[in-house]
Amino acid sequence: MFGKKLPGAVEYLIVGLGNPDRKYENTRHNCGWLAIDYFADKLGCRVNRIKFKSFVGECVISGKKALLMKPTTYMNNSGQAVVEAMNFYKLKPENVIVIFDDVSLEVGKMRIRQKGSDGGQKGMRSIIYLSGSDAFPRIKIGIGAKPNPDWDLADWVLSKFTDDERKLLHDRFEDALEAVELMTDGKADRAMNRFN
Repeated sequence: MFGKKLPGAVEYLIVGLGNPDRKYENTRHNCGWLAIDYFADKLGCRVNRIKFKSFVGECVISGKKALLMKPTTYMNNSGQAVVEAMNFYKLKPENVIVIFDDVSLEVGKMRIRQKGSDGGQKGMRSIIYLSGSDAFPRIKIGIGAKPNPDWDLADWVLSKFTDDERKLLHDRFEDALEAVELMTDGKADRAMNRFN
């Protein structure tokens, strides 16, 4: 299954938002990318092909063919990659699960929403704006508020996680994968009841 194309049509996009440059590796803002790496490892697939301005890899989740995506457009233009893939596979927003960082949640917290506004997250804003819909299921992973009100928000989201925080994140990624399995199985309500 590693790196191979699977038979059948892609039914779901699982998109982790982040930034491509090495300087962004393991930063708070790249929480979505880190989640996709975790999923790929657990599901036994590689996210190493380049398509739709993203690193992508096919896998099976809850019996459905899914494309794991890490857009390389930079956070603020994430919609370019997502909409291109949606159009190619003729997918509705409901079949695109977006995972991203949220400064309003503590590290180690997670929140699932079926749809809604971007909540100030610029990658999500780009996806909503370019697709013309806000009906994207999303999983928000807490990265914590900036520790000092005088800190620049950009500096905070581009800072690295501590070792303790990474342990908390690891547990959340496990939960996020379980949530994605429920959501792709048509049980989004159960995922929300369980993890919100």
